[in-house]
Amino acid sequence: MLEILRNAWKVEDLRKKILYTLFMLLIYRLVGVVPTPGVNVAVIQEAFSSNSLWGILSLMSGSSFNQFTILAMGISPYITASIVVQLLTIVIPKLEELSKQGEEGRRKMTEYTRYATVVLAAIQAIGIIISLGSGAVKNPGFFTYLTIGISMAAGTAFAMWVGERITENGVGNGISWLIFAGIVSTLPTQFGNIIRNYIANPSTLWSLPILLISIAVLIVGIIFVDLGQRRIPVQYAKRVVGRRVYGGQATHLPIRVNSVGMLPLIFASSLIQFPLIIASFWPGSKGYLWLSRVLNGTSVWYMLIYALLIIAFTYFYSMISFNPIEISKNLQENGGFIPGIRPGRPTSDYIARTSGRLTSFAAIYLAVIAILPTLFLTLTGSNSPFTAAGILIAVSTSIETTKQIESQLLMRHYKGFLH
Repeated sequence: MLEILRNAWKVEDLRKKILYTLFMLLIYRLVGVVPTPGVNVAVIQEAFSSNSLWGILSLMSGSSFNQFTILAMGISPYITASIVVQLLTIVIPKLEELSKQGEEGRRKMTEYTRYATVVLAAIQAIGIIISLGSGAVKNPGFFTYLTIGISMAAGTAFAMWVGERITENGVGNGISWLIFAGIVSTLPTQFGNIIRNYIANPSTLWSLPILLISIAVLIVGIIFVDLGQRRIPVQYAKRVVGRRVYGGQATHLPIRVNSVGMLPLIFASSLIQFPLIIASFWPGSKGYLWLSRVLNGTSVWYMLIYALLIIAFTYFYSMISFNPIEISKNLQENGGFIPGIRPGRPTSDYIARTSGRLTSFAAIYLAVIAILPTLFLTLTGSNSPFTAAGILIAVSTSIETTKQIESQLLMRHYKGFLH
């Protein structure tokens, strides 16, 4: 990885993209310290420390959420809006037709997602601040809550803009890089807290080696699964065109073990908090109290719902991003076939079965990854300074970015060779 970065730094175009990405992340972190007008930060921090569910939002925004700055909502409303728009695409025929209209359709869908993001950010911000009680606001009133909602919606719009700029002009994966920056920015504080806890409670020191070994095994396991592939052998028949012979070579169709990456984790993390935020508009209601108890970050129900959401989103995203029928059709049109499998329907069924097995493994793998910190707390009695979801996002973002840089280096190498 370091060798790839060194080689990329020597290429002027890639060096500009890396510097642009770092500059935008720096701007993002600097804006993240701008306070939201009208809030009482001390009261908010005390409330957040007693509710582990808010740790999900902290994962998306770094320390901005604990300080309740204008970037406290981070990119979470954008992720939620993307989920809503994708689900509506399946339900509403006009949106489904629009999504199939090429570049113009994608541009329109992106525009709808942006509008939905701003609205959701304002609703979530106002819902959270109301749920924390009047003490969280310096001067409670309609215009104060409206100002808070508009300020935090503007912060989310800015985060969305930064992510899109990194995707277009930087190294890519803008949204993932914003989450990555939030995770990395909290690591010193998290490890500092865990060291202080071990010093204050020497009786729990025995769990430190378990923690370090768990982190190492987790990182190695994530890298192993993320790079894993199921290679389906493909043979291309020979074709004679004029005096030339085409095809006849053997190759393979690679299907990633975890083709969905960390998206189900991000989607589930964003969606699981949404009912509680909506119910927080009525903080004294039975529904809010029940949701607060059920969706507590350490409850069995929370872990079960979280795991089920991850599994559901894994299957959902795999279904919309992988089309076995289209792959089978492309193979047949180009004279390719899987040895021992007839072209057409049998080929698409075989690819679908293989993809389904990998999706099942990926769903269970991501669900286990997500609940590991809670299991660690239950078994050892001490909090983990990391979230497995955070490590997965950080490692996956690093691997994906390295692959993109490597492919661009390879493309430039071929270009120089041909010229």
